[in-house]
Amino acid sequence: MSWGTKRMRDRQPNEQGGRLIGLDYLRGFVIVMVVLHHSVLAYCGFGHFDARHYLWSSAPIVDSQRWVGFDIAVLFNDSYFMPLMFLLSGLFVGPSLRRKGRTAYLLDRLRRLGLPFALAVLTVMPLAYYPSYRMTGSQIGFGAFWVQTVFDGPWPAGPAWFVAVLFGFDVMAVAIRPRPWHRGVSFIALAALSLATYLPLLVAFGSARWFAWGPFAIQASRVLLYAGYFYAGVAIGPAIRVQGRRPVVLAAALFVLLLAVQSCRLHVPLLVPRIVWLVLYGVTVALFCAAATQAAVALFARFKRRFAVWDSLSANSYGIYLLHYPFVVWGQYALLDADIGALPKAAGVFTGALGLSWCSSAVLRRAVRSVTGFRRR
Repeated sequence: MSWGTKRMRDRQPNEQGGRLIGLDYLRGFVIVMVVLHHSVLAYCGFGHFDARHYLWSSAPIVDSQRWVGFDIAVLFNDSYFMPLMFLLSGLFVGPSLRRKGRTAYLLDRLRRLGLPFALAVLTVMPLAYYPSYRMTGSQIGFGAFWVQTVFDGPWPAGPAWFVAVLFGFDVMAVAIRPRPWHRGVSFIALAALSLATYLPLLVAFGSARWFAWGPFAIQASRVLLYAGYFYAGVAIGPAIRVQGRRPVVLAAALFVLLLAVQSCRLHVPLLVPRIVWLVLYGVTVALFCAAATQAAVALFARFKRRFAVWDSLSANSYGIYLLHYPFVVWGQYALLDADIGALPKAAGVFTGALGLSWCSSAVLRRAVRSVTGFRRR
């Protein structure tokens, strides 16, 4: 099971020429999973809200109505989708660098990543976290909250942390200029990469600690994991091998194993020492992450023609990622007192957040093009 030996080129290339349809659509799918992930966090069984400091809570909004099925969904998503996002982000770094040159590439990354990150942490994220701050009992207005957040801190970046980290990885890619190998990556190689980059830091820092400085943050245990997947993407390049069902079956089996380990870890913690549970959890997460990444690529490699909805989702996925969080948090906040159950609440928040952020992204992209005349090349 490897990538890299058979390229599936789009027969109707878009503006970038020869982009793979499946990779574009997979990117859009992963963003939908991000919105879903954030939408259900308020309704997980493990949820807790710390009134002493809203950022110490499990999510910005924590509802009293819960459903344990959302715990499983969060475990599933959290175990693979951010490494997959970094890998997808790395796939076109090599071709872009060769086409644009280092200086033009960095300027493009600064415009596409640095500027949106700055705008997001100055506007979108304070707006998203304000309802959570109000749940601590504070009555200060949004203006005072914004000043306190930006000038006094803490200054949470929310989902925008990914954009800043990605920009840092891009800068390092330009500096070290990794060579593509184009020989594919087997499951064993990707699993070994996951274990080597994730397990040591997980044992050292645990799963909950974050490194943060101002609005810049990254999960301590996953620094090397994210870097490893990004540079694996750079090395693989925009090549894909069409595979059968084996990656999907393997990923499903490993998630069942991960679910069993996590269940035992939470319900019978005294069965073995804490460090043993942590190692078992880390190993199963690493293996599932590798398998799920290959399974996702294998499934989306089947796309051989375009669909209007998928094209729109792919084109607006970056905007959806940056804009969805206020819609999610304010939706959860508005439904706190509604006695309708966790499932209807989560469905309403997810549908509303995805739809509103999708439309907002489309409108914003059109406005930017009309003002600047810019079109992605």
